Amino acid sequence: MNLIEATRSYEAWLGRHTSVVRRDLQAKHERIAESPFVFLRGTHYRWVQLWPEVCATLNEAPSVLAVGDLHVENFGTWRDAEGRLVWGVNDLDEAAPFPYTSDLVRLATSAVLAVRDRQMSVSVGRICSSILDGYVASLERGGRPLVLAERHAWLREIALLELKDPVPFWDKVAANPPASSVPGSLMRRLALPRGCTDVRVLRRQAGVGSLGRPRFVALAMFQGGLVAREAKAMIPPAVAWASGMRKAETHVVELSRRAVRASDPYFNADGRWTVRRLSPDCLKIEVGTLPGQRDDTKLLRAMGWETANLHLGSPRAQVGKDVKARRGRWLERAAMDMVDAIVDEHRAWRHSLR
Repeated sequence: MNLIEATRSYEAWLGRHTSVVRRDLQAKHERIAESPFVFLRGTHYRWVQLWPEVCATLNEAPSVLAVGDLHVENFGTWRDAEGRLVWGVNDLDEAAPFPYTSDLVRLATSAVLAVRDRQMSVSVGRICSSILDGYVASLERGGRPLVLAERHAWLREIALLELKDPVPFWDKVAANPPASSVPGSLMRRLALPRGCTDVRVLRRQAGVGSLGRPRFVALAMFQGGLVAREAKAMIPPAVAWASGMRKAETHVVELSRRAVRASDPYFNADGRWTVRRLSPDCLKIEVGTLPGQRDDTKLLRAMGWETANLHLGSPRAQVGKDVKARRGRWLERAAMDMVDAIVDEHRAWRHSLR
């Protein structure tokens, strides 16, 4: 099955699980043509097909409940139950049982492609050693959430610089078009605070990989200021499509609860929708907009650490023993093999659009 056939098959499968927003799907087709980096972000369904072919030996590694769609822009901030700012992986839509090596290789692959896009500045060797250093250290110490309080001052500084100015942030949210129809069950899931006024439900287009799925935002006034909740249609992970599972399950809530994590109390999911709070300090962080004066090796080490925080939710996987037994530049070799594969796929996609 080539890329074009895979895309058609996946999108037909997507339509069996949700009401596809065709305009957003077309926007996705255009976006993934921009660069191999954006292509990687938007085509996890293709990764799960390529992975066992390109990295066959790594596919035999211990399986964990993995992030799946892990990349350098799948990180962001939220507030935990104590109001503390937390940094970590912020999208678990593709969570599924998968070899732990896939998350690490995908993260490293995305970093290499981000360097080629001039969004990061670090060598391939340092990318891989930084990710592995953070990953192994977190495994050895039993993990720890990356709470940006008295620890991680350098990461807190980066995150605070990235946090959005409230006025343009809310203006941008309010500029989304009104939703013409909203499922009745969804309004109950959005769970706005009691006493909200001027409630509006809007359509929202965001991300890359999830483009095509319905996404709504409930925006309202509450005690003198704006509040918002975002709902995104929930579908089974792409690995379910690739393996032809008849009874596909989602693992978003399971991974979120099992991981070493300072959870977002506003995040919830019911099998049909994932709901989270939107605010200027609860959102995804894009590496291209981070301050230029930063240490990308430290950032990648933190990403490796957070990846282990999530994999530690699968305590019987014996991941620590396996990763320590691997010798040589296995991650670097695998990442470059996947980079080559993604570049070829991106080239084929651009050719198909001519």
